[in-house]
Amino acid sequence: MIRLGVTGAAGRMGEAVIETAAGREDVEVAFGIDAADVEDVQGVPVYKPAAFADLLDSHEPDAVIDFTVPDAAIEFATDCADAGVPLVTGTTGHDDLQFETVAAASEQIPVLKATNFARGIQALLRTVSAAVEALPGYDIEVTETHHNGKRDAPSGTANTILEEIEDARGEDFEEVYGREGLQPREAGEVGVHVRRAGDIRGEHEIMLAGNDEAVTLTHRAEDRGVFAAGAIDAAVWLSDQDPGWYEFADVIDS
Repeated sequence: MIRLGVTGAAGRMGEAVIETAAGREDVEVAFGIDAADVEDVQGVPVYKPAAFADLLDSHEPDAVIDFTVPDAAIEFATDCADAGVPLVTGTTGHDDLQFETVAAASEQIPVLKATNFARGIQALLRTVSAAVEALPGYDIEVTETHHNGKRDAPSGTANTILEEIEDARGEDFEEVYGREGLQPREAGEVGVHVRRAGDIRGEHEIMLAGNDEAVTLTHRAEDRGVFAAGAIDAAVWLSDQDPGWYEFADVIDS
């Protein structure tokens, strides 16, 4: 059994991680971290971020799972690196400097960063690459939908999909975010559309159209437990890895 620390413990994903871990025999959550005024989440003690470094020393978790915000995530990454504790992070929305800070931690500890921990997304990414390669010249549109509390737009997963499209095309393209007024589609662009509503867990759609046909690839998460289970799987796997930079695809492939 491995012991986990969970940052953002009182948030949507933090609660899902703690709930999912409670139903597994291979992990236990030793502590949670959150800026909110909560003492525990489902029986797991929750502390303020200022206590994180001390908790890494006193509780000796085998890995930390982080779903917070970029400013907090880079602090947690630095503390994990100093304590030698592997880090799994699903926090998105980093700017270049913040991303470099998280990446620097991988020189001292294993770090696994993913925009999405659903196994189905990994299958979607591989399918997208195959479809783009098989359908050169087709118009491509990417649409993502999330709950009304999500901060970054487009989602980290949508950005990962766009990276897969660019790699499969073998050339750069212009991303057009929504359309308004007279804006005819130009050759080589990819349309990107963002929707925020209700409590939608996450939906991503890629449409390829041309030659009098259209192909639509879609992934929809029905429950946050999908992402939580993937993050826990990643933490279990990462706890036995050498320092370095990893992705969720490495867990799936293994």
